[in-house]
Amino acid sequence: MVWPGADVKVTALQSNGIPLYSAAHVERVGFRRSVVEHGPDSQENMTAASRRGVPAPDVLLPGARSREQSPSATMVGLKPPEVPPTAAMKFVSAGMAGCIADLCTFPLDTAKVRLQIQGEVRIPRSTSTVEYRGVLGTLSTMVRTEGPRSLYSGLAAGLQRQMSFASIRIGLYDSVKQLYTPKGAESTGLAARVLAGCTTGAVAVTCAQPTDVVKVRFQANGAQPDGVRRYSGTVDAYRTIAREEGVRGLWRGTLPNIARNAIINCGELVTYDLIKDALLRAHLMTDNVPCHFVAAFGAGFCATVVASPVDVVKTRYMNAGPGQYRNVLSCFLALLMQDGLAGFYKGFVPSFLRLGSWNVVMFVSYEQLQRVAVLARPAQS
Repeated sequence: MVWPGADVKVTALQSNGIPLYSAAHVERVGFRRSVVEHGPDSQENMTAASRRGVPAPDVLLPGARSREQSPSATMVGLKPPEVPPTAAMKFVSAGMAGCIADLCTFPLDTAKVRLQIQGEVRIPRSTSTVEYRGVLGTLSTMVRTEGPRSLYSGLAAGLQRQMSFASIRIGLYDSVKQLYTPKGAESTGLAARVLAGCTTGAVAVTCAQPTDVVKVRFQANGAQPDGVRRYSGTVDAYRTIAREEGVRGLWRGTLPNIARNAIINCGELVTYDLIKDALLRAHLMTDNVPCHFVAAFGAGFCATVVASPVDVVKTRYMNAGPGQYRNVLSCFLALLMQDGLAGFYKGFVPSFLRLGSWNVVMFVSYEQLQRVAVLARPAQS
């Protein structure tokens, strides 16, 4: 149907500097005149549009933006693929994203470890340890006393850890979540998300614990008294720990690490999942980098708050020498007696800076790497 006098109205609108968004919709100019008079979002036009079965008005008022030009709809990064990535793509992308995040935030992680182990009673006792004050103070002290390379001490073990650890706990999360989701359910519930996070976190810790032990030992190495260095390299660390402490030494602190990562997985993956879904369902953001950034930042903060106590105990227990603590509980009680409840939040600021920035870099990289993998997959004939 063509509205009466449509060609005249089109000419009048264009001559007055009111552009038509789509010339193919000339037949709706009569409706557009109402838009100019009442506004594109007025109740009259929305009701009229629904009665006619006409989409939202396609005319732009002077100085207005189209939906495609609005900031919330601007696509930043690669567009979501029409075909979802496979489990293998997610597995590899998660490991690579974890490595990228570690490269960007490793100095903050090292500062966190130094602050967490500071003040613990060591066997044998020594008072010659360096004192660290705050994040920047810790970083500057390390650079001054040990050199810039100390900020990345243990990086090799950290990257080895991410390729196995992040690949499992993050890359397999969606697949495991689907296993816990009842058949026929319209959406995945909170319980299924939490169970998936706990499952992938526990499996990842069991597989990657030796790399985590070596990473923590290297990061704490410079804090040893009298400049003692435990290990000459990553391979030497694996061999020395296995020789002096047995194979079980490589899995030292597995239980607190499982508890820590079950909590962190719920804080990171589940929170990221929920925030992202909420933003998309409310149409506040589109599925692109800004949305991933906001969801990842919120996930990092939640994870730091709930996981910091377990993280401090895990770090101290994994860094302890033979005979220093009988078990995880004795480490927990020693920390409580020595520093009180505040001791469980030692290094909170670097923990948040590290975990928050790590989450942002990791999740943004992970989402984009998945899309790159889908685009790089050969088209099936």
